[in-house]
This record gives sequence, structure tokens and C-alpha cells, in this order.
Amino acid sequence: MAMNKRVYIAQAIPYVNAAPHVGHALEYVQADCLARFWRASGYETFYSDGADENSLKNVQAAEKEGVPVQKLVDKYAKTFSDLKEVLNLTFDVFNRTSSPNHFKGAQKLWSLCKKEDIYKKKYHGLYCVGCEQFYTPSELIDGKCPEHLSVPEEVEEENYFFKLSNYQKFLEDLIEGDKLKIVPQAKKNEITSFIKSGLEDFSISRSRERARGWGVPVPNDNSQVLYVWFDALVTYLTALGFGSKDEGLYKKYWLENKQIIQVLGKGINRFHTIYWPAMLASAGLPLPTEVFVHGYITVDGQKISKSLGNSIDPLDLVNKYGSEVIRYFLLREIPAWGDGDFSERRLKELYNGELANGLGNLVARVARLAADTKLNLPEKKNYTFKKEVSDSLKNFRFDQAIFSIWEEISKLDKLINEQKPWELESADLKRVISPIAVQIREIAFNLSPFMPETSAKILAQFTGNVDQGKPLFPRI
Repeated sequence: MAMNKRVYIAQAIPYVNAAPHVGHALEYVQADCLARFWRASGYETFYSDGADENSLKNVQAAEKEGVPVQKLVDKYAKTFSDLKEVLNLTFDVFNRTSSPNHFKGAQKLWSLCKKEDIYKKKYHGLYCVGCEQFYTPSELIDGKCPEHLSVPEEVEEENYFFKLSNYQKFLEDLIEGDKLKIVPQAKKNEITSFIKSGLEDFSISRSRERARGWGVPVPNDNSQVLYVWFDALVTYLTALGFGSKDEGLYKKYWLENKQIIQVLGKGINRFHTIYWPAMLASAGLPLPTEVFVHGYITVDGQKISKSLGNSIDPLDLVNKYGSEVIRYFLLREIPAWGDGDFSERRLKELYNGELANGLGNLVARVARLAADTKLNLPEKKNYTFKKEVSDSLKNFRFDQAIFSIWEEISKLDKLINEQKPWELESADLKRVISPIAVQIREIAFNLSPFMPETSAKILAQFTGNVDQGKPLFPRI
């Protein structure tokens, strides 16, 4: 297969100190939608996911629950990997950072970094455990972490540092020249101005004591463990077997691949577009090609937080509405390039308006008329994506892609109302309904990355003798 027909989609890995909420589900369905799109476009595709298990956050959560850390991460990592079934995801690997293979790979990357890029020094700073990062006083809002609104703790210890300042010019060229393409533009601008404000070296280890002995040991220094972000980022390599006996996938999808896409939330943009490329460059390894940064979901207008108790479990939603409806809502309703709100009221509105009355009604009307004429549609092998759908997905505009599919649905509805096929008989009815039935199949194929089951149902219904079938989306 040609070199260029290959893509690696690497989804950011969540901290597993609690069960997943609807905000996590957004990122999963976005990454899965991309993987399905590239596969259906004839690309060899590898899609990785996993769990971020070596953070202080997890240590603190385990202490609070009074259980060993390993037990806590086992419990919550499972709730995330179970989303594969719940949301009908197609990731190829669920890579856990507490696994021995990951430890080896993380230590290997450390050892590959240039010797002059890693040094030891005493340090005093303000640390937010929620973000697992140090803040300067000027970055705080009223003395609190901008992301978690909690007061960071003062930390003083001797750690290893990474000489990020060596990569100032390299990162400027990389990002301004789109060699590492950051989408959307607003997120690229944020990073560019952060780099221009001058990069400071960052600490890449923690004392074993403060980490309660949890984490990846620093090579040749047992008194320290790797800083969680140094270790977590390496998941994108260890998911492909980097550092293990078999590096075949790593060779194929990282070393010899022209298209490496990373999907992540806006809170961790800096780690992925500044720290990570610098670490890879220091280690002499290829870099990702594109980074898509999504926004956050609010619930009924409020930020999802444990204290508000407003985190919605994706499993509950799927039990109530089905995975297809949840996938559709998240990809259609949450602006791909910004923040969006989740509300059940809006979900029901869209369900009745666009799924039951829009898509479902169109399919039912045409199937009924096609069944009356004993319409027999041959199987079709090579479907292609509409240009608008394909262009939108290449730009991570999931919402725009869906809008363009619904435009086609409206056009077909209008055409049917103009041509009034229900007033026609046999040969005339067949002549009018055949091209419409064929277009429904095209719509179904274009829906496949978003709503795979619905797409498959429609294609099955409109192949061979068209049958009426059950309604796709009974009204709520």
C-alpha cells in the first residue's frame, strides 16, 4: 500500500481518578468518527486510546477512597475502556500507562533525549495537582489555578529539568509554518503567543516521596519518578509498541507515516504542542503532523464539576437514547471548534426534529414507495464521501459535515413533495423513486462515520428488494 494511504489517530488519555462524564464522551466520538472516516476512505488506520494512570491526582484519589493506587486505577480505567462498547468505538488499543511495557517505553524516550537537554536543579514553585503543572504567580487568577480555581501548593525540591529554552526557535518555526498544524486557528494563536513570551525550562521529575512511590522511575535514579506529563505523552508511542520487543506498529505508524493526528481538549494544548514536540525533537524522533484541539462541554450552561454534582454518565444516556443518538448529538450540536452545551431538552428537540422527522421519515417514505414497486437495488461497492463531508472532516468540523448531510435530506424531501410519487403507478413510480432510493444510499454512506449502525441499517434496507423495515427513530 502506498506510503501516503496511512493514518494514525492518537486520542489524549484521561486521568482515571473518577468515572467518565459526557465531556469525555465528546472526545471519544470525535476521534472515532475520524478513524471511521479514514478507514472508509481506504486508509490503513490505527486509532489509539488509553488511561493516564501515573498522576499525583490518582494517588490522592486512592488515599481518599482508602484503597491501593493500583486498585483505584484498575477500577476507573475499566470504566473508560468499557466506553468502547457503550459508544460503539473502534480504537485498536487501550494503552494503560501503569503497564510494564509503557514504563519501558517512557524510560527509553528519556534515555534518547540529548544529554544536554536534561539537568538537575533545586526548585521552588506553585503546583496545581489537578493540572499536574507549575504556575507562575502571574498566571493565577486571584491566587488560584485558572483551570481548577483551587489554591496551588508551594513545592520545594530537587528535580530534573528539560531545557525547553533550547527549542524556542525550533517550535516557533514548527508551528508558524504549520509543519505541526494546530486546528482551530485560535488554538494555534494561543500557542504562538505563549512561545513568543519566552519558553522556560520545565521540571520532568518528582521526588519519589512526594509521588508516594507511584510512577515510572527515572532511569538510573531511583529517588525520582517521571513527571506525569513526560510519561503520559509517551503513550502515543508505547500504544504502538515503542520500547517493547515488537516495534512493528511503531515503525509503520510513527516512523514511516506522513499523517499523525492527535485529538485533545483545550486544557492540555500546551503539553501537546510545546512540550511534546520538543521532547520528540530532543530524542531525534518524528513529530505528529496535526493536532485538533476541541473545547469543553457545559451541562445546562454550567461547567462540569464534581462539586456541582452535574457530571452526566454517558452510560446512562446511552441506556436511555442509544449510542447512535448520543454520537449524533455530540458531533452535531457541540461546535467542533469551540465550547458547547449539553441539555436533554435540546437532545429531545433534535431527536424529534432531525432524526425522527428528518432522516427517519424520509427513509420510511421512500422505502414504502420502493417496496410497492418491488424495487430491486443492486449492491454497490465503492461509495465515496461528498466533498463537503470529506473537507469538513479533514478540518475536524464534525458539525459542518453533519449539516451538509442534512441539507441533502431536505433537498430530497423537497424533491419528493414536488414529484408526488405517491400519485404515480408502476413504471412511472419506479422511474421517479429509483434515483431517490439511490441517493438515500449515498446519504447513508456519508453518515457512516457519525452513526455507523443507522448507516448500515439503511444500506441493508436499500440493497436488493427494498423493504419497509421498522422506523429508525420512533418519536419521543
